[in-house]
Parts: sequence; C-alpha cells; structure tokens
Amino acid sequence: MKTKLIDLDGMHLPISSRNLTRLDPFLSHKFLVMIEGLLVAGFSEVSGLQAETEVEEVREGGVNDYVYKLPKGTKYQNLTLKKGMTISNDLWDWHRNVVAGKIKRKTIYVILHKTNEEGQLDWDYGNMYQIVEAFPVKWSGPDLRSEGNAVALETIEIAHHGIKKYRGGIVH
Repeated sequence: MKTKLIDLDGMHLPISSRNLTRLDPFLSHKFLVMIEGLLVAGFSEVSGLQAETEVEEVREGGVNDYVYKLPKGTKYQNLTLKKGMTISNDLWDWHRNVVAGKIKRKTIYVILHKTNEEGQLDWDYGNMYQIVEAFPVKWSGPDLRSEGNAVALETIEIAHHGIKKYRGGIVH
C-alpha cells in the first residue's frame, strides 16, 4: 500500500497500513490523541467539544416588542477524555509540570475511528478536532490491575482556548 501524506498546520502525517499496525494497542479505543504531532493515547470517550457565545441583552427605550441580543465572548468547556490507554508518559509528565507551575500550552488533535473499504477499523486523519492552547487541569487514575503492560488512565481533563474541526483535511 502506498503511503499518503496529509498536511495539518505544517505537520505532514503519514498514513499507510504499515503505520496503522503500530497503533494496534489503541484499536479498541474510538479516539486517538495526538499532541504536537506525537501519538500519546487512545480513549473510549471524549466530551466537552462545546463552544458557547455569551450574549448581552439590551433594552431600547420605547421598543417593547423585543430585546436586542449582542454577542459578547465565546467560552469553551473543558475537554474530557475518558477510559484511556497510553504507551508513553507524555500526558502524565505534562500534567505534573502544570501541577509544578510550569504550564506549557500545546495543540492537541482528537482523531476519530472509521471503517475502511475492507471493513476493518482505521484511523480517520481527515476527520478530527484540533484543540488549541491546551493544558491539563485534572488527571484521574484507573483501578489498578495486573494484566497487560500498557498504562491505563481513567480520565484527563484539559482546558483550552478553542476548537477547530477538520473534515477531509479542511478546517471547518
């Protein structure tokens, strides 16, 4: 199979069956998390992909039919990633640095699963979310069990400054 490259903000991401075999530990998860171009974890649940624009209501003297609604700022809910597994310490180290007061905001990509032409699960690099200026604010560990050698994490919550949607490699 040929290797195809997609371009995301200057990052050229290779996509091929050879690369997908390296992602096998994450195939039971529906979402991959990539931080600054590095695959760091797979998760079963993602929530908090939400933006809300606040409005200010203004009444005009003599106008009783309606109230003007003027947009103020937009706020973003924290992104919550649940039931995850990682093969690196990147998320843990990043969170520990934040706890120590060394906050480094990063760009995160949440990549969705899809079914390819052969009916197999595949990663849909053309259908993902970009989370900008992000940093972890909460980390919850799992119940500890002895089977397996991957490190499980139950939940990580991430504050950020915005969401961009990629579909077909185009920002929406």
